[in-house]
Amino acid sequence: MSRYVTLVLIFLFSLLDVKGQVRHAVVADSANGMPLSGTSVFDRDGNIIGMCGRSGTIPYVSSGSYPLTLRCLGYEEKVVRSIDSDTIFLRECITELPEVVIESRQHKVLHVLAYMREYSKLSTYTDTVFLFREKMVDYMLLPDEKIRFRGWSMPRVIKSRSYYRFTNAEGLDSVSDECVHHFSWSDWLGVKTCVKIPTALNSLECGADTLRGRYGPSEIWIRNNDRMTVDVDVLADTVGRKWIPNLSAFFKDNLDFENFRVRFNYDNLAGDAVSNKDLTGYSFNIESRGRGHDMFRFNNIDEPFFVTTYGEVYMIDKEYITVKEAKEWEKHNFGADEIGMYILKEAPEIQPPIQELVRRVGMIDKGGVRLNVAPDVRLISPHTGNRNYHFGRRVLLLLKEVTGITLVKSHRNMNNNWRKFRKEMMSKKSKGKKVRRTEK
Repeated sequence: MSRYVTLVLIFLFSLLDVKGQVRHAVVADSANGMPLSGTSVFDRDGNIIGMCGRSGTIPYVSSGSYPLTLRCLGYEEKVVRSIDSDTIFLRECITELPEVVIESRQHKVLHVLAYMREYSKLSTYTDTVFLFREKMVDYMLLPDEKIRFRGWSMPRVIKSRSYYRFTNAEGLDSVSDECVHHFSWSDWLGVKTCVKIPTALNSLECGADTLRGRYGPSEIWIRNNDRMTVDVDVLADTVGRKWIPNLSAFFKDNLDFENFRVRFNYDNLAGDAVSNKDLTGYSFNIESRGRGHDMFRFNNIDEPFFVTTYGEVYMIDKEYITVKEAKEWEKHNFGADEIGMYILKEAPEIQPPIQELVRRVGMIDKGGVRLNVAPDVRLISPHTGNRNYHFGRRVLLLLKEVTGITLVKSHRNMNNNWRKFRKEMMSKKSKGKKVRRTEK
């Protein structure tokens, strides 16, 4: 009997190979053959469906997901229509940035301009919200902590374009450029100031070193002359959190992360450490159940929701400036058309499904949508003709703001509305259960 079962299993695996579903195909560097762990895998619709394992192994996917898109920061993107080989090679793509020159001792702050692209998804058991977003961001970094200026290591958004797709359980969808739910992780991923290079790589021109954590490899360092790549598995060890200092609070709240990988690329190395001066880009892949306790559920109350964010950040330009110039940058509010969207040639082309999403959002007639919405008569004041009434309301509003009454009332109203909403949702749930019981 066991021999018969073995023969059946061999036959099934052979069928998978015939259909081009080789389970153990790996992604590797075309120059040195080293496996590329953390390579992101996208399906035919532009959704990220997994990452390559520690040895570069491509996760098994169904035939309906093809063609696949393989993307690894620092390498050219590759489209795979079928897997008919044990190894898929990606070619390195070198980002060339101008040298950073310190003009004088007064130029103590490093200002970095970058282009960010992200793919995020919020999903429950019935509904999905997909987000594709492009952003221009900047960082104000302090190589010397003694400087009396805080700066910022998290990306500050100075221009953004968002494209949402909402899908329900029946597969019906709608699109928009706005959403009331902020579920992306991208704004929390900043940059680390300086990290020492492993001693084993200091004397090598080319090589790799793996730092093991409690649950597996925590950091994989790969050196190629004056370029360095660092792959960090944050969940492998608590030491990995030094790369994401702005997210430490989420771990303290025991948020359930299922995957947390970050990849940093450095160039023009000099010395025994990598720093933001050498950073050419970074990418991240985060999967979590939930995203903070205060996030409003967009569907049924107490229903679990899952968040996935994949993002790529490409450094465009770096410059050392004075503290005075940095403070001027900090105060400046960028207008909608003041800065363009600058995309490096190293960034891959947007996939056709995402291009279709962008096209659909661009066709929305916002003016027509607003005109078709009937105003709520409850929001219209019955005292439209009394000027003294409006003057009195303004004075009263100012007094409320001074005394703090407005803030107290807003909190009270918010709590009352939340309790009312919670009660309604619980009532709907109980009614739904009763209906299902009667149907049975």
